[in-house]
Amino acid sequence: MSVTATFTVSGMTCGHCVSSVTEEISGLDGVTDVSVVLDSGAVTVTSDRELGQDEVGAAVAEAGYQLEG
Repeated sequence: MSVTATFTVSGMTCGHCVSSVTEEISGLDGVTDVSVVLDSGAVTVTSDRELGQDEVGAAVAEAGYQLEG
């Protein structure tokens, strides 16, 4: 079973930001794909289990950014 969720991350301004966020979220257990749209801050995460907002927020914070909402 594949679960897809979209989050909005604030503070990303460049390709390095995108790769930092992608790397941290990709490290979460069960994550199979991360797609980031820099302009909107949309981060779509595909995983084999449901991810909690806190869990994703912690990974984003580790990269130096924060979730909106």
